[in-house]
Amino acid sequence: MKVIAINGSPRMEKGHTALILTPFIQGMMDAGSEVELFYTGRLKVKPCTCGEMYCWYKKAGECCIKDDMQLLYPQLREADILILATPVYIPLPGEMQNFINRLCPLIEPFLENHRGRTRARFHKQVKIQKIVLVSTGGWWEKENFETVVRITEELAKVASVEFAGAVLRPHAFLMKKKGKLTKDGEAVLNRVKRAGYELIKEGKMNKVTLEAISRPLVSEEELRRLYNDWL
Repeated sequence: MKVIAINGSPRMEKGHTALILTPFIQGMMDAGSEVELFYTGRLKVKPCTCGEMYCWYKKAGECCIKDDMQLLYPQLREADILILATPVYIPLPGEMQNFINRLCPLIEPFLENHRGRTRARFHKQVKIQKIVLVSTGGWWEKENFETVVRITEELAKVASVEFAGAVLRPHAFLMKKKGKLTKDGEAVLNRVKRAGYELIKEGKMNKVTLEAISRPLVSEEELRRLYNDWL
């Protein structure tokens, strides 16, 4: 099982997204998968500027923009699972949005109707079967992730592959205190590692595991008070 993980956090290794993604990857590797990790912050990925859909109508499967995506396309075609890891912005960091837009050449220019919606599928040489979201946010509620989850789920549907679920960690910054993991933080990361293991070994992540990862660490009122006291 080959996995490609894309970390779209501008803070890269220092961000809360990396804090969650690292044990998730470890769990997948413990289950026997091969994982390659890339940071959008280290890649030169330009926005999609080919409004005439060059990769569909002129040379299907080929992107006309020559940048670091040309290095990623062969590896993406060989991956079984694609992980999109991102913090919640409004709704995504720009570099992550560029990466998602530039996946278009992997999709075959043949449209079908699935349950009343227009869908396509990956080219036959693209092996991706599952897309997974790993995301962190600063606000209290899980509902803050709804747009990011919907974007990822819709991408999977457009490509006619499985959306294999979302690992979500609200108010991720409370997992640490004075730079060190709290007991709650350690417990969350243990569950994250378990989720990665389940994804590979069982083909899906257990609902109980995902709920434990997302559980509140403080009350909503306390978190709001923390934020407002910083102003």
